[in-house]
Amino acid sequence: MDARDEAGTPRIPGSSPAGDHLPGIPEGIGAPEETGTSGGTRGSLGADHARVPELLEATRAYAVRLLGGLDDRPVARAPVRPAPAPLPEAGIGLEGAMEEFAKRWEPGFAAGAGPRYLGFVTGGVTPAALAGDWLTGTLDQNPTSGLDSLAPDLEREAVAWLRDLFGLPSEHEGTFVSGATMSTFAGLAIAREWLGERRGVSVAEEGVAALGPVTVLSGSPHSSVVKSLSMLGLGRSAIRRVGLLPGREAVDVARLAEELDRLDGAPAIVVANSGTVNTVDFDDLRAIAALREHHPFWLHVDAAFGAFAALSPGHAHLVAGLGEADSVCVDLHKWLNVPYDSAIQFTRRRDLQTRVFRNSAAYLGPVGDDPDFVHLTPENSRRLRALPAWFTLAAYGREGHAEIVRRDVALAAGLGERIAAMPAYRLLAPVRLNVVCFTLTGSPSPARIDEVVDAITASGEAFLTPTVHEGVPALRAAFSNWRTTEADVERVAKILQEVASRP
Repeated sequence: MDARDEAGTPRIPGSSPAGDHLPGIPEGIGAPEETGTSGGTRGSLGADHARVPELLEATRAYAVRLLGGLDDRPVARAPVRPAPAPLPEAGIGLEGAMEEFAKRWEPGFAAGAGPRYLGFVTGGVTPAALAGDWLTGTLDQNPTSGLDSLAPDLEREAVAWLRDLFGLPSEHEGTFVSGATMSTFAGLAIAREWLGERRGVSVAEEGVAALGPVTVLSGSPHSSVVKSLSMLGLGRSAIRRVGLLPGREAVDVARLAEELDRLDGAPAIVVANSGTVNTVDFDDLRAIAALREHHPFWLHVDAAFGAFAALSPGHAHLVAGLGEADSVCVDLHKWLNVPYDSAIQFTRRRDLQTRVFRNSAAYLGPVGDDPDFVHLTPENSRRLRALPAWFTLAAYGREGHAEIVRRDVALAAGLGERIAAMPAYRLLAPVRLNVVCFTLTGSPSPARIDEVVDAITASGEAFLTPTVHEGVPALRAAFSNWRTTEADVERVAKILQEVASRP
């Protein structure tokens, strides 16, 4: 049998019983007026260091209570900002800080990791990913340099596993970043350097002014694409929206070809979508890639959560051709169910990537053929984001994560069927994967949609986010959490029905 504490909770393997103390307590750190009983002054680093096993056990128990209450916790709350507190002079120690957090802040936090948080596209945290995240903070590795540990090599292994998970070819090399926006930023930064290469300049060396005008073509670009163009100095106006297929958010490839024809051979950037936000629509990646036979362009694919369609046999065709992209964005704190913040950026042109992000410092040494991550993203230092991903992939494998995808897809379809049967609502698009996009019957106003969203939030039963689709104010329910079950869908459907029936 495993060791358990007095409450019957399994003890973490290798943990020390409460009251064990660690050696090497720093002296003279903290407020001098009160002396603790465990080495160091009360509220000081020394006192907390002496009680690390005990305090971490208390933190673990607190976390377990939070996780155990996710199903019944109000899913979201209308924020009520507490009065600001002054910076403590002496400090109250970890135990006091935890009590203060539990009293002032934690009750106002959303159950974002819970099964009925269906706003945005938000995953939960698998048990293995949570363990990996705890160890990430414990080990506190900076994986951007390979001078002092194996952390970068673990990240490389996690990247290889993810590449295999999404069915990308070996020439796609990846790097962990903070989220889809930074993944898109990195991909478009490499695309910018590729444009310079085509025009005989290096933007990394000569600046964006040497590049000249840039055209970016996309059917339904995510807002992060536009934001990235602004940050890259290419300008928000560089994007040119291409016509869509009738009733779809997918680009009309014939019209894309026409736009490329108008460029008369000038190189461009094409941003394709593998999973739009509102209706999870997919561009035909193979047809788009085929246009490169006659037109020079960099193909960036926004597959922030749509890449996970590769794990569902009935939906893998939606991402056919993903490996033909020049850069790919995938958000991991969505459907991989790892904690914020985590995403990955893939590209075929690591040579251009290092040209953009190379960090010139003598202590880092040359870039080399297998560059350290410090040369691959804007960050010179960061946490080991790969560890939670490595843990969850090692723990549950391809099949475990495929099961999450298949279940969420089925649950989204089930909610869509329930909504379609409710007189108060109507679907605005077919449920293609994991998002249900719907609105009120008749002519809904933004104010009425906001009332519905607020009422759902106030109930504590679920959290959905508002949107606008083809000019129609609407709601979205996005399924990407490993915890969500059929029982949760029933509760969401019930509150939707109740809210609709209110005057």
